Amino acid sequence: MERQFAVVTGASTGIGYELARICVREGFDLLIAADEVEIEKAAADLRNEPSAGAVEALHVDLATQEGIDQLHAAAKGRPIDVLMANAGRGLGHAFLDQDLARIRDVIDTNVTGTTGLLHKVGNDMRRRNQGRILITGSIAGFTSGSFQAVYNASKAYLNSLSFALREELRDTEISVTCLMPGATETEFFRRADMLDTKVGSEEKDDPAMVARQGYDAMMKGEGDVVTGLKNKIQSAVANVMPAETLAKQHRKMAEPGSAKH
Repeated sequence: MERQFAVVTGASTGIGYELARICVREGFDLLIAADEVEIEKAAADLRNEPSAGAVEALHVDLATQEGIDQLHAAAKGRPIDVLMANAGRGLGHAFLDQDLARIRDVIDTNVTGTTGLLHKVGNDMRRRNQGRILITGSIAGFTSGSFQAVYNASKAYLNSLSFALREELRDTEISVTCLMPGATETEFFRRADMLDTKVGSEEKDDPAMVARQGYDAMMKGEGDVVTGLKNKIQSAVANVMPAETLAKQHRKMAEPGSAKH
């Protein structure tokens, strides 16, 4: 019996790597991608898993249409059974203090690139009327993110897109699941220059736990999963609290210099 084929983006570290590792252990062949050279090491590690099949790695910039086309071409026409759209960028500090090039990179990666990838692979799946999609959104998408304004806005977009796409595909054999983690122990906060914030310095969720809950929800065909009890409470509160209040609360977590010393 032919192994199923999964594509995982942002898979060099963190949640993406853990999602890829679950796929290997569950019997999938893999194509993993990231814009970091560490993606090659990730692939080598995954090939050492006892149950590993084919594991291909692609070092590519998924913020560009060219990068998305490269990733699609790297599948070599093989039907993609599972797409895990996990690639994303964070960015801390006040909006007006942020470098505009970095702002654009967050939008190009999280919004434009993910949208292009979902459109391309989603159309392939629709032609076959088969497939599973997992989109890594965030509970950050429920909150106006003071000192993370563009990142939170990008996750609000992904959360919304995921639910809309799921509804549009309701009468097909394609499932769409939105994974909505909270703060997770990954390279995210270092790369986003947020180690001097309260949220950056506090204890965070285990990426392996987050990935497992996301994978299980996807395989069950569920619409979304918020990982961790604290995050479930936070997302429930965010649905009823005024946006202005949420923005004030977010400031306490994400403003530079607010880390405990």
